[in-house]
Amino acid sequence: MRRLGAVRLQSTLAVAARDIKLAHSVFALPFALLAAVLAHDAEEPAGRLGGQIALVAVCMVLARTWAMLFNRIADRRFDAGNPRTAGRALPAGRLSVREAWLISLGCAGLFILACGGFWVSYGNPWPLVLSVPTLAWIALYSLTKRFTVLCHFFLGGALAFSPVAAAIALRPEALADTPSIWLLSAMVFPWVAGFDVIYALQDMEFDRRTGLRSIPALLGERSAKWVARALHVLAFGALAAALWVEPRFSDVFLSAVLLVGGLLVVEHIVLARRGMAGIPAAFFTYNGIVSCVVGAAGIADAML
Repeated sequence: MRRLGAVRLQSTLAVAARDIKLAHSVFALPFALLAAVLAHDAEEPAGRLGGQIALVAVCMVLARTWAMLFNRIADRRFDAGNPRTAGRALPAGRLSVREAWLISLGCAGLFILACGGFWVSYGNPWPLVLSVPTLAWIALYSLTKRFTVLCHFFLGGALAFSPVAAAIALRPEALADTPSIWLLSAMVFPWVAGFDVIYALQDMEFDRRTGLRSIPALLGERSAKWVARALHVLAFGALAAALWVEPRFSDVFLSAVLLVGGLLVVEHIVLARRGMAGIPAAFFTYNGIVSCVVGAAGIADAML
């Protein structure tokens, strides 16, 4: 019986992980890890940094899992009526609402415990103090599309908090003496909002029929694409500013900034030429590369 229970639990967790696309954690995680490295006190031992970064990574994955499962629970009735999302685990019956709540609340509880690890292990209570407000903030996006077209910016704000949160977890004083962390957040905000506008193009007609708010539903496809382009120009500018103000960034990060600029241009060219068919590549492939390139190049420059 225990074995059957363990197998059932493993299967349920696997269904949930596939449904929320756990690999999409790659969007925010590299920025959080980079901010942690930038915030780290160079006089502290390397082993301490390793432990802190591991906790940051655990917190990021748990927080995203909580937020995404909350999104699936909150949107399950809309998902059932949308041909694009009707096959998701909840509307398709592969995952029950009870199971989704248990997993999401379990992740929220583990996130709070992991935040407490910074206090117990490193004497920093701030991650624990801010843990519950953080969970509330990142879940709010799932409700905003019901009442505002600014929902994309709420998502951008949720992910943009990740570099700031990582800095608070490592060394809160870094927010005062490391302006590049704020500029990384300023990059993530319009970058995420922009690709969420692109992603929402798929549901433009459904959103209009059901009364859900989004920029594509309000402005139409052509204007929404221009909004996304403008947001990505702002994102590139903030990333270039981070390069400018951070003395630890060198030619490695410069190369990353130039590559990111090229990737953003290619993303919008693909979207313009292929239309809706280009959204999967524009949404995940190019943006996943953007986050990994920025994170890897920044960490390499800051550590070497």
